[in-house]
Amino acid sequence: MALLNFKRTAAAMPAPPVNPELEAFLDGYSIEVMPRTAEKVEDFRALLPEGTRVYIAHIEGTPIDDMVATAARLAANGYAVMPHFPARIIADKATLADWIARYQGEAGVDQALLLAGGPPKPLGAFHSSMQLMETGLFDKAGFKRLHVAGHPEGNRDIDPDGGDAMVMEALRWKQDFADRTDAEMALATQFAFEAAPVIAWADRLSAEGIRLPIHIGIAGPAKLQTLIRFAIACGVGPSLDVLQKRAKDVTKLLLPFEPLDILTKLAAHKAANPDFNIEAVHFFPLGGIKTNAQWAIDHGGASTRPANL
Repeated sequence: MALLNFKRTAAAMPAPPVNPELEAFLDGYSIEVMPRTAEKVEDFRALLPEGTRVYIAHIEGTPIDDMVATAARLAANGYAVMPHFPARIIADKATLADWIARYQGEAGVDQALLLAGGPPKPLGAFHSSMQLMETGLFDKAGFKRLHVAGHPEGNRDIDPDGGDAMVMEALRWKQDFADRTDAEMALATQFAFEAAPVIAWADRLSAEGIRLPIHIGIAGPAKLQTLIRFAIACGVGPSLDVLQKRAKDVTKLLLPFEPLDILTKLAAHKAANPDFNIEAVHFFPLGGIKTNAQWAIDHGGASTRPANL
C-alpha cells in the first residue's frame, strides 16, 4: 500500500517490518487535534495522508472562531474534518444552528461527532447527544455522517453504579435512530489499553443487536505518566491495570508507552473474525500529533478510505 505525501527526515529511524494484519487494521485510521495543538503543526500534509479523517476536539472555553478556522485549514489541506459538538456546552438550538452553518459555509464540513461533553452540568439547553440529534438540524443541513461516543469500559458519569444499563439504553436509541434515518453512523470510543475487554464489549454490543460500526479509540505513544493521568481523568477502567503494572517496572518507567500490543491483538482478532464490528482505529495523540502520526506511518497506517467509513 502506497503512502502518500509523507516527508520522512533523514534522521528518522528505519521503520520496523510491517505486520500485514496490523497494516490492514490501521487502514482508514483517524486522529484527533485541538485548535491550540493544530497551531503548532506547520504542515499537516507532512504528517497525515491525504483524506485522513481529523476530529477537532471542542474543549469548554474554546472559541467557535478557533474551531471553525482549524476546520477550514484542515479541509483546505485535503482532510475529512469531523468537529466535536459537545451538547453540554451549547447554549441553545440557535447556537447549534449557527455552529453548523459556520462549519458548512467556512469549511465545507458535513460530518460531526456528537457527545454529551465534559461539564457535569449543562451550560445551556442540551445535556446529551440524543437531544442534538433530535433537533433535526444536522439532517436539514445535509450532514452525511454522525458519530457518537462509545465506552468499552463503561462510563460512571452515565452509570454511577459502575454498570452499563443507561449506556446500553442510549446505544439502543442511537441504533434505532440510525435504522429510521439515512444517517451514516459509527461509535467513536474512549481509549483503552487492553484488547480483551474491548473484544468482549464489541461482542456484547453485537449480541444486543447494536450494529453501529466501532471506531476504537487508541492512545498514541506517550510517556507513561501522561497516559496514566489522562486515563484516570477520562475514567478508563479495567485496562488501566496495564499501565499501572508497567509503572512498577523501573526499567520501563521512562520509556514511552506504545499501543502496539493492543493493536496487534485486535488486528489478529479482526483477521480471524472478519465480521468483528471494529471497523477503524481512532488515535488520541496524547504524546503529540507528530509522534503519533510517525508511529502510524511506521506500522503501515495509510488512512486511504476514511470518507467511506
